[in-house]
Amino acid sequence: MKKLIVYQVDSFTKERFKGNPAGVVVNADGLSDEQMQLIARELNNSETAFLFSPDDYDCDGVIRYFTHTTEVPTCGHATIAAMYAKAIEENLDSCVLRFKTQIGVLPFEIVKEDGDYPVVMTQGRFELSPTLDDETIGRLTTALGIDNTDLDKRCPIQIASTGHSKVMIGIKSRERLNSLEPNYSALSGLSGQIKSNGYFVFTFDSDDKDILTYGRMFAPAIGINEDPVTGNANGPLGGYLVQNKIIDTSDGHFEFNGGQGEKINRFGVVNVRVKIDNGKPALIQIKGDAAVVFRAEIVT
Repeated sequence: MKKLIVYQVDSFTKERFKGNPAGVVVNADGLSDEQMQLIARELNNSETAFLFSPDDYDCDGVIRYFTHTTEVPTCGHATIAAMYAKAIEENLDSCVLRFKTQIGVLPFEIVKEDGDYPVVMTQGRFELSPTLDDETIGRLTTALGIDNTDLDKRCPIQIASTGHSKVMIGIKSRERLNSLEPNYSALSGLSGQIKSNGYFVFTFDSDDKDILTYGRMFAPAIGINEDPVTGNANGPLGGYLVQNKIIDTSDGHFEFNGGQGEKINRFGVVNVRVKIDNGKPALIQIKGDAAVVFRAEIVT
């Protein structure tokens, strides 16, 4: 019999039961795809991360991510959770670990600081689509329950990705953001057409000088009606803001904090860092805190 070590970790927060919860299996060697899917379904988080030993000399390990219904190529909050759980389980010092994901080998930095472990995730290559066509935008805004007067005209509606794409939708009002009640069935159907599973609605309407944007992320096509705090939405948002010249980036570096989860009482903050080369995003990283909710064992 093997004992699987399982953590439940809240990411992008230091307060338990806030931020975004993720499951982590820190010793997943030998698990089949079916077993991982069943464990993810049982834990019932938006994502569960599974850590494996390295499969070649090019990495320090392999990481895979499952929602409760399907495998996904990468996940920000589950990466933060996984590296945090690994650091605690192995009592690590500050280090950079290179983990193989479905979008390539990525460096994850564990920072030992005052007995705790903030984690920095380098995301995949940034990509930005052309602005969506008017018919698609019309279907999207109808599904979200917003109209043209709600939209921030500085912000084109585009698909942005650092490995797991999201549609970026800028609106004017945080009050309007928190009042959204999307048609999840319509959003799910649209995902099949535009080949993007997530919709990130954000606003610059902030009353906190340390938080630039507030957002909400909907991904019903992969079984996540609303994700509390999304690294793979806030990270691409940074690249989107830079490439569209919506913010000033005169010094070759852009850093901001994105708040998310306010509406559903799971508030958390993602620190986003964008390195800029020739006016375009060259490297995107996210940084987040985490808090362990529990550690348990599954006997297989």
